[in-house]
Amino acid sequence: MSDLLVRVPEHTARALHLDHEGADSELLMAAAVKLFEMERLSTGAAAELAGVCVPEFLSRLADYGVAAIDITAEELAQETRLA
Repeated sequence: MSDLLVRVPEHTARALHLDHEGADSELLMAAAVKLFEMERLSTGAAAELAGVCVPEFLSRLADYGVAAIDITAEELAQETRLA
C-alpha cells in the first residue's frame, strides 16, 4: 500500500465543517466516488480506497449524486430475460 500526503489548508477544513481527520475521510471518499463514477475503480476497490465497507460506499454514492447501478433499460430487459 502506498501513502499519499495531501495538504489541506485550515480554511478548507473549516469550509467543510470538519477537523483534519474528518477532512481526510471526506477527501478520500470524494476521490473514491469520482474514480468509481469514471469507471476507473470497481465498487470494492473504491470502497477500500475510501476506507469503508462496500454497502456503506454504495449508500454514500447518492450523497454525491452518483448512481450505484448504471444500466440502460435495454440492458435491464436482457438481464431479466436471462434470469
